[in-house]
Amino acid sequence: MGQGTQSIDRAAELLSLVIHAPTAVTYTELVETTGLARSTVSRLLAALERNGLLERDPEGAFRGGAMFTHYATRFDRVESLVAVAQPYLERIGEHTGETVNLGVPRGDTVVHVAQVDSRYVVGATSWVDVDVPPHCSALGKVMYAFDAIPLPDGPLPRCTSASLPDRSALLRELERIRERGFAETSGEFEEGLDAVAAPVRGADGLVHAAIGVSGPTFRLEGEHEELGALVVAESERLSRALAKLG
Repeated sequence: MGQGTQSIDRAAELLSLVIHAPTAVTYTELVETTGLARSTVSRLLAALERNGLLERDPEGAFRGGAMFTHYATRFDRVESLVAVAQPYLERIGEHTGETVNLGVPRGDTVVHVAQVDSRYVVGATSWVDVDVPPHCSALGKVMYAFDAIPLPDGPLPRCTSASLPDRSALLRELERIRERGFAETSGEFEEGLDAVAAPVRGADGLVHAAIGVSGPTFRLEGEHEELGALVVAESERLSRALAKLG
Protein backbone atom coordinates (compact mmCIF):
# COMPACT_ATOMS: atom_id res chain seq x y z
CA MET A 1 0.00 0.00 0.00
CA GLY A 2 1.44 3.39 -1.01
CA GLN A 3 1.95 6.21 1.47
CA GLY A 4 -0.79 8.29 -0.12
CA THR A 5 -3.35 5.49 0.00
CA GLN A 6 -2.40 4.72 3.61
CA SER A 7 -2.95 8.36 4.60
CA ILE A 8 -6.34 8.37 2.91
CA ASP A 9 -7.36 5.18 4.71
CA ARG A 10 -6.27 6.58 8.07
CA ALA A 11 -8.07 9.88 7.48
CA ALA A 12 -11.20 7.96 6.45
CA GLU A 13 -10.98 5.91 9.64
CA LEU A 14 -10.80 9.05 11.79
CA LEU A 15 -13.65 10.65 9.88
CA SER A 16 -15.82 7.55 10.23
CA LEU A 17 -15.17 7.35 13.98
CA VAL A 18 -16.22 10.96 14.48
CA ILE A 19 -19.29 10.84 12.23
CA HIS A 20 -20.64 7.61 13.77
CA ALA A 21 -19.98 8.62 17.38
CA PRO A 22 -23.07 9.70 19.38
CA THR A 23 -21.20 12.72 20.76
CA ALA A 24 -18.14 14.78 19.81
CA VAL A 25 -14.88 12.80 20.08
CA THR A 26 -11.70 14.10 21.67
CA TYR A 27 -8.23 13.97 20.15
CA THR A 28 -7.08 11.62 22.94
CA GLU A 29 -9.99 9.24 22.31
CA LEU A 30 -9.14 9.10 18.61
CA VAL A 31 -5.48 8.33 19.35
CA GLU A 32 -6.44 5.57 21.78
CA THR A 33 -9.07 4.05 19.49
CA THR A 34 -6.97 3.99 16.34
CA GLY A 35 -3.60 3.23 17.88
CA LEU A 36 -2.02 5.72 15.50
CA ALA A 37 0.86 7.98 16.49
CA ARG A 38 -0.27 11.23 18.08
CA SER A 39 1.55 13.23 15.39
CA THR A 40 -0.24 11.30 12.63
CA VAL A 41 -3.67 11.82 14.22
CA SER A 42 -2.93 15.51 14.72
CA ARG A 43 -1.85 15.97 11.10
CA LEU A 44 -4.84 14.13 9.66
CA LEU A 45 -7.36 15.88 11.91
CA ALA A 46 -5.92 19.22 10.89
CA ALA A 47 -6.35 18.32 7.21
CA LEU A 48 -9.94 17.14 7.74
CA GLU A 49 -10.76 20.29 9.69
CA ARG A 50 -9.12 22.52 7.10
CA ASN A 51 -11.31 21.02 4.36
CA GLY A 52 -14.58 21.36 6.26
CA LEU A 53 -15.05 17.67 6.97
CA LEU A 54 -14.56 18.07 10.72
CA GLU A 55 -14.86 20.93 13.19
CA ARG A 56 -14.30 21.38 16.91
CA ASP A 57 -16.96 22.06 19.50
CA PRO A 58 -16.37 24.70 22.24
CA GLU A 59 -14.51 22.09 24.34
CA GLY A 60 -12.18 21.20 21.48
CA ALA A 61 -13.68 17.79 20.67
CA PHE A 62 -14.32 16.84 17.04
CA ARG A 63 -17.65 16.54 15.25
CA GLY A 64 -18.88 16.59 11.63
CA GLY A 65 -17.93 19.77 9.79
CA ALA A 66 -19.71 22.31 7.64
CA MET A 67 -19.49 20.16 4.51
CA PHE A 68 -21.74 17.53 6.08
CA THR A 69 -24.17 20.20 7.23
CA HIS A 70 -24.27 21.71 3.74
CA TYR A 71 -24.83 18.30 2.17
CA ALA A 72 -27.66 17.41 4.54
CA THR A 73 -29.30 20.81 4.14
CA ARG A 74 -29.17 20.60 0.36
CA PHE A 75 -30.89 17.24 0.26
CA ASP A 76 -33.40 18.27 2.92
CA ARG A 77 -34.32 21.14 0.60
CA VAL A 78 -34.80 18.73 -2.29
CA GLU A 79 -37.02 16.45 -0.20
CA SER A 80 -39.09 19.46 0.89
CA LEU A 81 -39.37 20.64 -2.71
CA VAL A 82 -40.53 17.20 -3.86
CA ALA A 83 -43.18 17.06 -1.13
CA VAL A 84 -44.57 20.48 -2.05
CA ALA A 85 -44.36 19.85 -5.80
CA GLN A 86 -46.06 16.45 -5.88
CA PRO A 87 -49.67 17.70 -6.18
CA TYR A 88 -48.68 20.01 -9.05
CA LEU A 89 -46.95 17.17 -10.88
CA GLU A 90 -49.95 14.91 -10.37
CA ARG A 91 -52.35 17.57 -11.66
CA ILE A 92 -50.31 17.89 -14.86
CA GLY A 93 -50.20 14.10 -15.14
CA GLU A 94 -53.96 13.82 -14.75
CA HIS A 95 -54.53 16.46 -17.42
CA THR A 96 -52.05 15.10 -19.99
CA GLY A 97 -51.63 11.41 -19.21
CA GLU A 98 -47.94 11.82 -20.02
CA THR A 99 -44.78 11.42 -17.93
CA VAL A 100 -44.16 14.42 -15.69
CA ASN A 101 -40.80 15.15 -14.07
CA LEU A 102 -39.33 17.54 -11.56
CA GLY A 103 -35.67 18.31 -12.20
CA VAL A 104 -33.14 20.22 -10.13
CA PRO A 105 -29.69 21.53 -11.06
CA ARG A 106 -26.65 19.71 -9.79
CA GLY A 107 -23.26 20.93 -10.95
CA ASP A 108 -23.47 21.35 -14.71
CA THR A 109 -26.38 18.97 -15.28
CA VAL A 110 -29.98 18.25 -14.25
CA VAL A 111 -31.14 15.50 -11.90
CA HIS A 112 -34.68 14.09 -11.92
CA VAL A 113 -35.95 14.02 -8.33
CA ALA A 114 -39.64 13.19 -8.79
CA GLN A 115 -41.80 11.64 -11.48
CA VAL A 116 -45.45 10.97 -12.24
CA ASP A 117 -45.65 8.06 -14.68
CA SER A 118 -47.50 8.15 -17.97
CA ARG A 119 -50.75 6.24 -18.05
CA TYR A 120 -49.92 5.08 -21.57
CA VAL A 121 -47.86 1.98 -22.30
CA VAL A 122 -45.94 3.87 -25.00
CA GLY A 123 -44.17 6.65 -23.14
CA ALA A 124 -44.04 5.08 -19.68
CA THR A 125 -40.34 5.63 -18.94
CA SER A 126 -38.46 6.22 -15.70
CA TRP A 127 -36.01 9.09 -16.14
CA VAL A 128 -34.26 8.48 -12.84
CA ASP A 129 -30.54 7.90 -13.46
CA VAL A 130 -30.89 8.58 -17.21
CA ASP A 131 -28.03 10.83 -18.31
CA VAL A 132 -29.40 13.42 -20.75
CA PRO A 133 -27.20 16.23 -22.12
CA PRO A 134 -28.94 19.41 -20.89
CA HIS A 135 -29.07 20.99 -24.37
CA CYS A 136 -31.09 17.96 -25.57
CA SER A 137 -33.54 18.20 -22.68
CA ALA A 138 -36.40 20.62 -22.09
CA LEU A 139 -35.54 20.63 -18.38
CA GLY A 140 -31.89 21.29 -19.18
CA LYS A 141 -32.71 24.12 -21.57
CA VAL A 142 -34.74 25.78 -18.82
CA MET A 143 -31.77 25.52 -16.46
CA TYR A 144 -29.49 27.08 -19.07
CA ALA A 145 -31.97 29.83 -19.94
CA PHE A 146 -32.38 30.98 -16.35
CA ASP A 147 -28.76 30.55 -15.21
CA ALA A 148 -29.40 27.57 -12.93
CA ILE A 149 -26.50 25.66 -14.51
CA PRO A 150 -23.44 27.01 -16.37
CA LEU A 151 -23.47 27.07 -20.15
CA PRO A 152 -21.28 24.43 -21.84
CA ASP A 153 -17.88 25.54 -23.09
CA GLY A 154 -17.03 22.91 -25.65
CA PRO A 155 -18.82 21.37 -28.64
CA LEU A 156 -22.34 20.09 -28.08
CA PRO A 157 -22.76 16.32 -28.49
CA ARG A 158 -25.33 15.39 -31.11
CA CYS A 159 -27.72 12.74 -29.80
CA THR A 160 -29.81 12.87 -32.99
CA SER A 161 -29.86 14.86 -36.21
CA ALA A 162 -32.35 17.23 -34.51
CA SER A 163 -30.00 18.10 -31.62
CA LEU A 164 -28.84 21.71 -31.42
CA PRO A 165 -25.66 21.86 -33.50
CA ASP A 166 -23.59 24.42 -31.64
CA ARG A 167 -23.39 27.08 -28.92
CA SER A 168 -24.79 29.82 -31.17
CA ALA A 169 -27.91 27.79 -31.85
CA LEU A 170 -28.23 27.08 -28.13
CA LEU A 171 -27.99 30.79 -27.25
CA ARG A 172 -30.71 31.64 -29.78
CA GLU A 173 -32.88 28.89 -28.32
CA LEU A 174 -32.37 30.15 -24.77
CA GLU A 175 -33.46 33.66 -25.74
CA ARG A 176 -36.63 32.21 -27.22
CA ILE A 177 -37.25 30.26 -24.01
CA ARG A 178 -36.94 33.39 -21.89
CA GLU A 179 -39.44 35.16 -24.15
CA ARG A 180 -41.99 32.31 -24.15
CA GLY A 181 -41.49 31.14 -20.57
CA PHE A 182 -41.05 27.47 -21.45
CA ALA A 183 -38.66 25.17 -23.30
CA GLU A 184 -39.40 22.42 -25.80
CA THR A 185 -37.59 19.60 -27.52
CA SER A 186 -38.62 17.45 -30.46
CA GLY A 187 -36.54 14.38 -31.17
CA GLU A 188 -33.38 16.07 -29.88
CA PHE A 189 -32.41 13.41 -27.34
CA GLU A 190 -34.14 10.46 -28.96
CA GLU A 191 -36.06 10.30 -32.21
CA GLY A 192 -39.78 10.24 -31.59
CA LEU A 193 -39.57 11.85 -28.15
CA ASP A 194 -40.94 15.34 -27.39
CA ALA A 195 -40.94 17.38 -24.18
CA VAL A 196 -41.80 20.78 -22.74
CA ALA A 197 -40.64 22.29 -19.44
CA ALA A 198 -41.01 25.47 -17.39
CA PRO A 199 -38.99 27.00 -14.53
CA VAL A 200 -39.80 26.82 -10.83
CA ARG A 201 -38.55 29.71 -8.72
CA GLY A 202 -37.74 29.73 -5.04
CA ALA A 203 -38.49 32.39 -2.46
CA ASP A 204 -35.37 34.25 -3.64
CA GLY A 205 -36.79 34.59 -7.16
CA LEU A 206 -34.12 32.36 -8.69
CA VAL A 207 -34.83 29.20 -10.66
CA HIS A 208 -34.19 26.17 -8.46
CA ALA A 209 -36.09 23.52 -10.41
CA ALA A 210 -38.13 22.83 -13.52
CA ILE A 211 -41.25 20.83 -14.32
CA GLY A 212 -41.31 18.93 -17.58
CA VAL A 213 -43.74 16.78 -19.57
CA SER A 214 -42.45 14.22 -22.05
CA GLY A 215 -43.99 11.71 -24.40
CA PRO A 216 -43.94 10.32 -27.91
CA THR A 217 -43.96 12.76 -30.81
CA PHE A 218 -47.09 11.25 -32.32
CA ARG A 219 -49.06 12.36 -29.24
CA LEU A 220 -47.29 15.61 -28.36
CA GLU A 221 -46.55 17.00 -31.82
CA GLY A 222 -48.72 20.07 -32.36
CA GLU A 223 -49.51 20.26 -28.62
CA HIS A 224 -46.40 22.10 -27.43
CA GLU A 225 -48.08 25.50 -27.03
CA GLU A 226 -50.97 24.07 -25.01
CA LEU A 227 -48.66 21.89 -22.91
CA GLY A 228 -46.30 24.83 -22.42
CA ALA A 229 -49.12 27.03 -21.12
CA LEU A 230 -50.22 24.27 -18.73
CA VAL A 231 -46.73 23.62 -17.37
CA VAL A 232 -46.02 27.34 -17.00
CA ALA A 233 -49.26 27.82 -15.07
CA GLU A 234 -48.53 24.95 -12.67
CA SER A 235 -44.88 25.96 -12.29
CA GLU A 236 -45.91 29.49 -11.39
CA ARG A 237 -48.41 28.16 -8.85
CA LEU A 238 -45.68 26.01 -7.33
CA SER A 239 -43.31 28.99 -7.29
CA ARG A 240 -45.88 31.04 -5.37
CA ALA A 241 -46.36 28.23 -2.88
CA LEU A 242 -42.59 28.00 -2.34
CA ALA A 243 -42.38 31.78 -1.88
CA LYS A 244 -44.94 31.60 0.93
CA LEU A 245 -42.90 28.91 2.65
CA GLY A 246 -39.83 31.14 2.48
